[in-house]
Amino acid sequence: MFVFSLVALTGCSTTHPAGDTKADPETVLVTYHARPGREEELEELLARSWQIYQAEHLVFGRPHIVVRSTEDGGSTSFVEVLTWVSHATPEHVPDAVKKIWGQEQALCEARGGHGGIEGGEVELVTGK
Repeated sequence: MFVFSLVALTGCSTTHPAGDTKADPETVLVTYHARPGREEELEELLARSWQIYQAEHLVFGRPHIVVRSTEDGGSTSFVEVLTWVSHATPEHVPDAVKKIWGQEQALCEARGGHGGIEGGEVELVTGK
């Protein structure tokens, strides 16, 4: 499960422009399917993880957004958009981040054919 969480947070892009992709920022969109009754706990954990990312200089301050939505059947999901300082960042995070990713995974569930946490690289269209 932890490996899936890590893969979901690192993005799914397989092609990058020529050059050193490790220095290229990577914007990702991540969906968290909250376990029923654990929504508030997950929301607080997402805020805490953001603080850790910033303290460890793993992300850019903008863009960052977390939205909450209700899925079919009344279940809650959160969607987060953030930009890692490089494509390599999620593969080389400190133990504090690995620990919080494990906690996030425990607060999420697979739903509707989707994993508990899923995501990938996206391209910013506005807010660049």
